[in-house]
Amino acid sequence: MAGRLNGKVALITGAASGIGRATAELFVREGARVVAADIQDDKGARMVEELGPGLLYVRCDVTSEDDIRNAVDTTVRTFGRIDTLFNNAGAPGPNEAADGVTRQSFDEVMHMHVLAAMLGIKYAAPHMRASGGGSIISTASVAGLQNGFGPILYAVAKAGIVHMTKLAAAQLGPSYIRVNCICPGLIATPIFAKGLGVATQVADQTVTSALRAFNNSQPIPRTGLPADIAEAALFLASDGSRFVNGHALVVDGGITVGPTRETEAGGVYAPIIQAFMEDFQLTPPG
Repeated sequence: MAGRLNGKVALITGAASGIGRATAELFVREGARVVAADIQDDKGARMVEELGPGLLYVRCDVTSEDDIRNAVDTTVRTFGRIDTLFNNAGAPGPNEAADGVTRQSFDEVMHMHVLAAMLGIKYAAPHMRASGGGSIISTASVAGLQNGFGPILYAVAKAGIVHMTKLAAAQLGPSYIRVNCICPGLIATPIFAKGLGVATQVADQTVTSALRAFNNSQPIPRTGLPADIAEAALFLASDGSRFVNGHALVVDGGITVGPTRETEAGGVYAPIIQAFMEDFQLTPPG
């Protein structure tokens, strides 16, 4: 079934790669007009060339409130409305333990994830209310639901997004603005390599390693793909989810159900870390 977003306008942050890119592509195919917000201008320009007039790129650093406001305003000014906001931009943050966290790291990670999502809601909600409703989606993580899936600051930030989703859903629901989040499991994107200190340009090349390494990390024996999360975002953006509000949708191949035999010994990240070590001759963390 095509055209599930016909007539809708969506703003997606972190749209130039990974989950954001896959979601932008799917939304355009399903009939939406999309504003792709990111700081990777070269990739944004290529998206415009490849996806055509249904997509507009805008530079947006989500740690800047002015940039977030401008992205929302540009969306409304260009397309007349905003029906969906996908707060997707994020970064792994430092791999610090609870007794080694720094104030700077804490501020940076919370700003990138929790504050950025909240500011997106702040600026998008009035426009949605004026047009009769909308859908706000944020990228959380299984790391925000239980231990073992990410560094402490990243996990705390993602848990904050899950709870913020519920609170905002209760407050904005009377205006027919639905607020939900998606909790991805192990998805083959550059974020894992970035978390190991790999430069952005090189991290983009590690997706193949992730595809190989994640195959046996969860009960469903294949790697999670950005397209899997894009499909979840499509559902939450579409009228098919018009009665879904305050929900954290887990898309993880069942990894939070419990460890598979292959991951019991080394933890869920053992295969991907080993693959990166081999492919990029990295020094093991710690």
